[in-house]
Amino acid sequence: QVQLEESGGGLVQAGGSLRLSCAASGRTVSTYTMAWFRQAPGKEREFVARITWAGGRTSAVSLKGRFTISRDNAANTVYLQMNSLKPEDTAVYYCAADTNRDYQYDYWGQGTQVTVSS
Repeated sequence: QVQLEESGGGLVQAGGSLRLSCAASGRTVSTYTMAWFRQAPGKEREFVARITWAGGRTSAVSLKGRFTISRDNAANTVYLQMNSLKPEDTAVYYCAADTNRDYQYDYWGQGTQVTVSS
């Protein structure tokens, strides 16, 4: 079993930055693909960014490079650096683990709220 716990969310003004953390426990996640998703009120959950075990990164095109995913395998933690935040980035952000490298996310955190004020 893998437990994922997100932190770092909060209220920020438009144009500001936040860094989210996803701390894993139960197993090392260094060999897993890890990802961030988000879900805004009344909308479906959407993909934000992914980082493979080898460090390869993919981000949603719509973000236009404002968000960066990274990982610290020694700390068993994944991060999401979010810059130039916009009100439309307001959502609950979730961390997820793909243990089989098949783009199916087996483990999810509880989420952390990010609210961007205009």
